[in-house]
Amino acid sequence: MRIGIANVQVPFVHGGAEVHAQNLVEQLRARKFEAELITVPFKWYPPQQLIDSIAIARMLDLSEANGVRIDRLIGLKFPAYLMPHPNKVLWILHQYRAAYDLWDHPEFGDLINLPGGQAVRETIRYADNRFIPEARAIHANSRNVANRLAAFNGIAAAPLYHPPAQAERFYGDDAQDYLFFPSRITNLKRQDLVVEALALCREPVRVVFAGAAEAPAYVAAITQRVRELGLDERAVFAGFTSDADKLKLYAECRGVVYPPVDEDYGYVTLEAMLAHKPVVATSDSGGPLEFIVPGETGLVCEPTAPALAAALDALWQDRVRARNMGTAGHAHYAAMGISWDVVVDVLTA
Repeated sequence: MRIGIANVQVPFVHGGAEVHAQNLVEQLRARKFEAELITVPFKWYPPQQLIDSIAIARMLDLSEANGVRIDRLIGLKFPAYLMPHPNKVLWILHQYRAAYDLWDHPEFGDLINLPGGQAVRETIRYADNRFIPEARAIHANSRNVANRLAAFNGIAAAPLYHPPAQAERFYGDDAQDYLFFPSRITNLKRQDLVVEALALCREPVRVVFAGAAEAPAYVAAITQRVRELGLDERAVFAGFTSDADKLKLYAECRGVVYPPVDEDYGYVTLEAMLAHKPVVATSDSGGPLEFIVPGETGLVCEPTAPALAAALDALWQDRVRARNMGTAGHAHYAAMGISWDVVVDVLTA
């Protein structure tokens, strides 16, 4: 079977969605499918670009390539999942969130404040409502993404979980004196909230942040706030790390901090579980909450600095409890049966 994976690519940006798409291609090829990643460049500004992107996606003919039929198309992200194909299956990573759940949150999604934003929002929703149902099967990256699709579009989708990249390489080791927050630096991940929480901690909690900066202004504001609060020794920004360094940071931390805003899926949570580490998330973190059992494999608190500070203190105070929650998280991951075998079977059925 020849399978095309339809995705978008922001030039010079390589994040979780890009890793996800490439992993899917590799997993299909490992199971003897002929798979190819098909991407289109994506730009979301000015807003008219979004409408143009929808039109481009709809005009593409991916029924065949070089005179040979493409048997199946698997669509991942907006607007690539709108590409027409007679045998299309969707595995939606997320919709264009600024037109949906982030519409009323301009601090995270700016479409509401841009010229013509309302009309663009309506066009995006119209396209999703009309063309997503063309697929012969619709799956979502997580239950959180499926719930959004149901709430905003009235379209049902089944959550289909998958392992993070290099899942087999994660390991646990003796805990050192730091918590770990691995993620790209952006306001949706809320590194600023963790910094404010650190200032309120009663314990000498130390957090190592690792990840590339997405918005220079956001990073500059956080750096300034760290200096103002005198947290230079307790809020350590390691920047982009190699795979080996990231694995070691996971293995040797006391626990993982991950309080994003309504995350689609959240590789960080699964990676922490594979490394035998508990996770601290917030009640509005979205996808991570599908994997955390509060009080057993991690802690979930309200998305405020005082509440997060109390959770960080609790994890810091009791090494034994933190270790036991990490062990329980690893067992919980195994019990969920998350595997690429399942994913490939579902998407090629």
